[in-house]
Amino acid sequence: MGEMVGSQSQSSFKIILGSSSIARKKILAEMGYKFETADIDEKSIRRESPEELVTVLAEAKVAVYEGTIREKPTSEEEARQFLRSYSQGHVSTVGSVLVTNLKTGIKHGGIDKAEVYFHDIPDEIIQNLIDERVVFNVAGGLLLEHPLILPFVDTLIGASDSVMGLPKALTEKLIQEALSYNAD
Repeated sequence: MGEMVGSQSQSSFKIILGSSSIARKKILAEMGYKFETADIDEKSIRRESPEELVTVLAEAKVAVYEGTIREKPTSEEEARQFLRSYSQGHVSTVGSVLVTNLKTGIKHGGIDKAEVYFHDIPDEIIQNLIDERVVFNVAGGLLLEHPLILPFVDTLIGASDSVMGLPKALTEKLIQEALSYNAD
């Protein structure tokens, strides 16, 4: 029913996604929404705790490894270090969704967390991921949905769309909350 509600009332509102992330665009489109995008410079905003950082960044995703916030890797060495550390280990992601009703200015936000446990990731797989350059576009170099990494995922606690940067259930809930304030 959530999809029907979205498509029925879609004509009366416009969605602007504050991200240029391909994964987030794909997830929002899968949810049945039409939207425009506006880019936000995530690297210019700093906070100590992952929860605080993602709240400030609104729709951002942060990878957390052993208590340390990991952003997009900036070098091949850093990407290799990140990916090797996940091998036979695990990483958490903390994502935040913030929906602002631009008519009322009222914000609706929430945080979603997930954990990914990995089998041993062979060095040649890590090198292939680095060669493809795709790991440099995501927090912690973590690409759960990539066909090269998928076979090495042992356990996922939480939703895969959360790890990919936009938890569907939370996003839908917040959009509906923002719309219900519109009716007043």
